[in-house]
Amino acid sequence: MNDLRNSVQLIGDLGKNVDFKQLENGNALARVSISTKEVFKNGKGEKKVDLQWHNLVGWGKVAEIMQVLFAKGKKVAVKGKLRHRTYEDKEGRTRYQSEVVVSEFMLL
Repeated sequence: MNDLRNSVQLIGDLGKNVDFKQLENGNALARVSISTKEVFKNGKGEKKVDLQWHNLVGWGKVAEIMQVLFAKGKKVAVKGKLRHRTYEDKEGRTRYQSEVVVSEFMLL
């Protein structure tokens, strides 16, 4: 049951190429966005599309493999955990970001 705690699974399309960094401590970091799409009919019977964007983060070996295999437009399935963080932008404003820390993925 512990696998159900803070678990996220998404299938979607990569919106850009991976932003990859090798950090000073030797750890690898990969960032990329994925879009998910839900198609439904509203109360009037009109077809609607709900497109959502999600930020993905990979660390270590996962990040290194993401850099090699992920490219804009590819369809992927990812599994990970949801993380919320805050940071200060260049203007000194506090920003909030949600992201999925990827533990596993598969190209589709």
